[in-house]
Amino acid sequence: MSRRSLTTLLAAGGAAAVMALTPVSAQAAPHSGGNYGAYGMEGQYPTISSCAGTFGQVGPTRYAEGMALKYFYSSKCGSFARIENSRPNCAAVLERSDSGAQRPDGWVSETVDSGVSYAYTMIGNNLSGRVSRALLACDGHELVATGWH
Repeated sequence: MSRRSLTTLLAAGGAAAVMALTPVSAQAAPHSGGNYGAYGMEGQYPTISSCAGTFGQVGPTRYAEGMALKYFYSSKCGSFARIENSRPNCAAVLERSDSGAQRPDGWVSETVDSGVSYAYTMIGNNLSGRVSRALLACDGHELVATGWH
């Protein structure tokens, strides 16, 4: 997969990657946009007690520059993205479409905390006909993404 420019990334609705890649402090924080938060479970991490243990990985792990991107789904809660073995200035991003049209209406991202090499997003509600996808973005560029589910 080729890298997309910052302009293309923004046009595709991946503004989360850019917002999350501003200089980071010691603690990473989630960023979101579009209409993220409009549906149940959005704004919660997948470790919330009602969702913990219900997620399974969908599709293969995707790799870029030695970093891994994983996409998880729960028919009860929705989905989230996780990156592993990541370098600084990278973010896990989850894009969600309201209509199933594979065009993001909402997104959430999480940057890598200082001193760790992984991050995972809050839940995106891709239930009831909505779809989502995961991406790994570094330095304002999408490196790798999953398909829409």
